[in-house]
Amino acid sequence: MAELDSLEFGKSDFVLLDEVNMEQFLANLKLRFQKGRIYTYIGEVVVSVNPYRPMEIYGTDVIASYRGRELYERPPHLYALADAAYKAMKRSAKDTCIVISGESGAGKTEASKYIMQYIAAITNPSQKQEVESIKDVLLKSNCVLEAFGNAKTNRNDNSSRFGKYMDINFNFNGEPTGGHINNYLLEKSRVVKQQAGERNFHTFYQLLSGGCEEMLEALGLHRDANGYRFTREGAICNTVSDDKLNHRAVLRAMRVIGFSDEEIQSIYNLLGTILHLGNVEFENDEDMAVIRDLDVMEQIACLIGSETDAVRRALLYRTVATGVGEVFNKGHSPEEARFGRDAFAKALYERLFCWIVRRINHVIEVKDYDPARHGKNTVIGVLDIYGFEIFDNNSFEQFCINYCNEKLQQLFIELILRQEQQEYQREGIEWQHIDYFNNQIIVDLVEQPHKGIIAILDEACLNVGSVTDTMFLDTMDARLIRHPHYTSRKLCATDKTMEFRRDFRIRHYAGDVTYCIEGFLDKNKDPLFQDFKRLMFNSSDPVLKEMWPEGHLSITEVTKRPQTAATLFRNSMVALVEKLASKEPYYVRCIKPNDAKCPLALDEVRCRHQVEYLGLLENVRVRRAGFAYRQPYARFLLRYKMTCEYTWPNHLMCSDREAVEAIVNQHGFQNDVAYGISKVFVRHPQMLYQLEQERLNLIPIIILFLQKVWRGTLARRRCRQMRAIYAIMACFKHHKVKAHFREVERRFANVRNMSDYGKSVPWPSPPAVLRSFQENTQYLFRRWWARQIIKNIPPSHMPEVRAKVAAMEVLQGERMEWGHSRTWERNYLASIKDGGPLAGQFTKVAKDLQSKDAYSAVLFSCLIHKVNRFNKSKERALLVTDALIYKMEPRKKFKVLKKVPLSVVTGVSVTSGRDQLVVVHTVQKDDMVICLQGAGADENEDHVGELLGVLADHFKRVKKPLQVAVRPSAIPLHMCGKQRTVSVEKRSGQRQSEFSKSRGGGFVLRVPDH
Repeated sequence: MAELDSLEFGKSDFVLLDEVNMEQFLANLKLRFQKGRIYTYIGEVVVSVNPYRPMEIYGTDVIASYRGRELYERPPHLYALADAAYKAMKRSAKDTCIVISGESGAGKTEASKYIMQYIAAITNPSQKQEVESIKDVLLKSNCVLEAFGNAKTNRNDNSSRFGKYMDINFNFNGEPTGGHINNYLLEKSRVVKQQAGERNFHTFYQLLSGGCEEMLEALGLHRDANGYRFTREGAICNTVSDDKLNHRAVLRAMRVIGFSDEEIQSIYNLLGTILHLGNVEFENDEDMAVIRDLDVMEQIACLIGSETDAVRRALLYRTVATGVGEVFNKGHSPEEARFGRDAFAKALYERLFCWIVRRINHVIEVKDYDPARHGKNTVIGVLDIYGFEIFDNNSFEQFCINYCNEKLQQLFIELILRQEQQEYQREGIEWQHIDYFNNQIIVDLVEQPHKGIIAILDEACLNVGSVTDTMFLDTMDARLIRHPHYTSRKLCATDKTMEFRRDFRIRHYAGDVTYCIEGFLDKNKDPLFQDFKRLMFNSSDPVLKEMWPEGHLSITEVTKRPQTAATLFRNSMVALVEKLASKEPYYVRCIKPNDAKCPLALDEVRCRHQVEYLGLLENVRVRRAGFAYRQPYARFLLRYKMTCEYTWPNHLMCSDREAVEAIVNQHGFQNDVAYGISKVFVRHPQMLYQLEQERLNLIPIIILFLQKVWRGTLARRRCRQMRAIYAIMACFKHHKVKAHFREVERRFANVRNMSDYGKSVPWPSPPAVLRSFQENTQYLFRRWWARQIIKNIPPSHMPEVRAKVAAMEVLQGERMEWGHSRTWERNYLASIKDGGPLAGQFTKVAKDLQSKDAYSAVLFSCLIHKVNRFNKSKERALLVTDALIYKMEPRKKFKVLKKVPLSVVTGVSVTSGRDQLVVVHTVQKDDMVICLQGAGADENEDHVGELLGVLADHFKRVKKPLQVAVRPSAIPLHMCGKQRTVSVEKRSGQRQSEFSKSRGGGFVLRVPDH
């Protein structure tokens, strides 16, 4: 029982039907077809129903799901059968074959394509170029053979009008190495005549629709298929295929296979010749045929590489040799000329088709094969052959096709019985005799030497004199009068379904078929005048010459009669059956659901007829005889072990057989099974249904349990993984930390001996966890580095150092020039160098102020320019102590004009330029606006940084805030509570800095432009 197919879709194996009868068979077939299940098993036989619509069951995902699986592990499919054949070939080194049969329109050609597609997809996983090339040729050969061997019929738009058997050769690795194609009974009569609503072979219409203008002009053709007698009937037929696209596909396929441009041109020259032959008309001239239009002769002669006169003579005359060696030309009557023309056209096409098959075989045949070096060469054969045919008018072709199906049915039943018997013997099960219809008697009726229909037909063809089809029928009636499977109107006068002296009937295994005797002798003899053979052999085209090797014989050398068509077909069928019998067979039985090509519609009458002549019920009965189902112990146990407490989840018994017995005994089926060596045999399918139902009820419970266990497993696995991850992360972090510490230690190990104490040493990038730690370390290093630098500085220089550091901190790099590179004197007015003769006087005043105002130290002093609220700019002196800021008049013995306590100072503003502008902001909003100036040689030195430094250092030490602002241009300020601004303006020619009033009510400090 196939996996994953519930009873909602019917029974996936006909062997499991409750009762084996036609009604149940058709009901199950119809249910599965309407549910979209077009494949069903009969044991290891696949029954395929043509869906007449695209099915999403052939993609690469589906191929992967069937690859390497056992036949019953997946729902029924062609891929399962192809995989079983491939595995049997590869595992056991056995030759296998897949036999595809069914009537026209049942889907045989598509089935063979899907099987080839699957085999190509699962082989050569290493993508070897030579193997891929073989696979491409094998697949592309289908395209070419379809174009030249298929046609639209009333039953099928792409009907194969020939039988095909393809051998695919594999090496010991299971890779395709080549192949060989055999073709059987091409319906060449279609070339010259088609039934109403049907077409000639596809290639003619593809040429006329898809051929380029240059090609058609070279062939002397035009695109209208209605203009040629051989394609006129099919010109009005609608078909789903696109002839133009298909023509291009065929050309590509022929080039992939290896046809040269010259060979392709020869092929289409021959197709053009056949089309022109159909338009050759004959007229009667004193009982002799003459050609109406000689221009066609010139075109035909050009295409076949011959002389116009030689073509004309071959069509109008026949060379005859007498018994004494005399040779003369016998003219044709118009009727004989038309017969010869049509026979020539049919022979041309048949030779062309056979040459194409040989050419493909030459490309794909296994070359340079040495068993000792390459290992055993195994084969998978694929047989795509016509099914049983019963038409309103059955002729010689249907007789041959139905004989072929009798032979294959005989082989089918024999092999199925043999397989069953061998399996019973292997498993030690007692074999029971199976009654079945043995159609050997029908095969003998057709092929038995000297007595069979073919022998009688050949005898009639070989007789001298005028032998007619009616005389052949009379001979059969006389010789086969007592045969139980042969009758005619003469032998059964009351049967009015047959015509006197025209019809005979054979009771085939698939039903009675009435054959019309008309044309049997001509079709069997298949006459073709030797003149046509010599004409083609003498062609200047080497390809056409190769197709007619017997044309080299002269008329006097041709003495042996060729074998008849029926004998050739019988011999090919005998060889085919022998070839198939030597292989392990697999079968695909194709069914056509309706004649309207309608999806989802199943005509039970049509299907009943096909089930009968395909022998499907017979197959089910043979398969079910004794035991309906068998399965290896391990597989049976794997599927049903959850239904028994002793086997779930795993058994502890000595063998799988004992575990299977425990399952069977627990359910009370011990009288319905037999135990083989490796398999359990089930007699009735009801046991399986009960087991399946119990299994279906348990599956949801088991799934929930497995989900719970699996989720727990995943959680534990995830927990272990997370623990491992965190352990690895911790170890890695420790490693990175240690590595970082080692690197820092390595880089800074010798900084004490460096001139810059390691200031130039770059720090390594820290791991994320050490980022803040490294910032602290760098801070400590800077402190240490500063300590190293400071400890070498004399104590007397420390106030200057602190002031410079304070200035650097408050300026924050916003003012480039701030006097950090020079020595800061601080008290410039007390210095003889800067204060000059007034230095002594300033020192005396400063001491008096110190006694009076009780400040501790002088922080800064220098000359300044100031501006007041009256816009007056004056030169003054500035004294900054640790308590007060004094503004003095230097010309009046440094008289104190204004003093501002440091406690009311809130901030200082300066510009980012080189000017010496300083604004001291106070709480009373009465700011001091001054411009510092040097004296003597140092009058251009920058004192802004020094003033800011001493103030910032003092405020820092007394732990009071001091806001320092560095403005790019104008500085806002307050003077006597009013808001003003002071800006800096550079002026060329200005000798010294001075204040002036601005237009907006503020101040401008004009400085020299240098």
